[in-house]
Amino acid sequence: MRIAAIQLDVELGQVEANYAAVEKAIGKAAHTGADIVVLPELWNTSFYPTNVQELADNQGKRTQHMLMTLAQTYGIHIVGGSVSVRKENGVYNTTYVVNRQGHIISTYDKVHLFAPGGENTVFQAGNSLSIFTLDGVTMASIICYDLRFTEWVRMAALKGAKVLFVPAAWPDIRIDHWNVLNRARAIENQMVVVAVNNCGDAGTLHFGGHSMIIDPLGDIVARGEQEPTIITADVDIGAIVSIRETINVFRDRRPSLYHLS
Repeated sequence: MRIAAIQLDVELGQVEANYAAVEKAIGKAAHTGADIVVLPELWNTSFYPTNVQELADNQGKRTQHMLMTLAQTYGIHIVGGSVSVRKENGVYNTTYVVNRQGHIISTYDKVHLFAPGGENTVFQAGNSLSIFTLDGVTMASIICYDLRFTEWVRMAALKGAKVLFVPAAWPDIRIDHWNVLNRARAIENQMVVVAVNNCGDAGTLHFGGHSMIIDPLGDIVARGEQEPTIITADVDIGAIVSIRETINVFRDRRPSLYHLS
């Protein structure tokens, strides 16, 4: 299974330019022979303009249509990063997953909103995991700040997820955390982690890039730097099963002792 991660320099508030850039980038990624193409966080508006409520995709219709069309055109699965979506009760930070037949198989609203950046005052929070199957493999997707919440990712692993997608708009100032946390989630859950970050600037915020595809031992098998790029890796799902059988942390858990509430 080949996965392509698209690291973008998204323009703050420039919706038309961003949709055009994403459409072009997906075409390039498809020509790498990828089975799955992955986008970063809030690629329609960036993170985030003061008028994000006005710029957000109404009901996600434009984004859904574009991703569904491109998935069918190129015969690829698309984990659509996330976009600002305007719904009846507010704006959400939303991921759409589209299979190669052009069907939306998962919709995920970011659960943990980044309060230090005021995200919780502008966006509404979701409350459900995103678990889905592509080419017979159970997978999950979270968004950026969700990465810091180990219980949330473990829940996905316990539901059988072998691949975790992490679209993000992670700042350069905390890029060391990005590097460590993504590898930690891969190691502790014995899963592949596909972490796709923005690069470039949004006002005074500088995104860190360094998108990564990480194997279940925590080794980085593909990595970007700080410029727009497409990284690819061939993922061996069988290796995940083998590692989980060799060091079976799931069998050795003692959940009756874990009091997390």
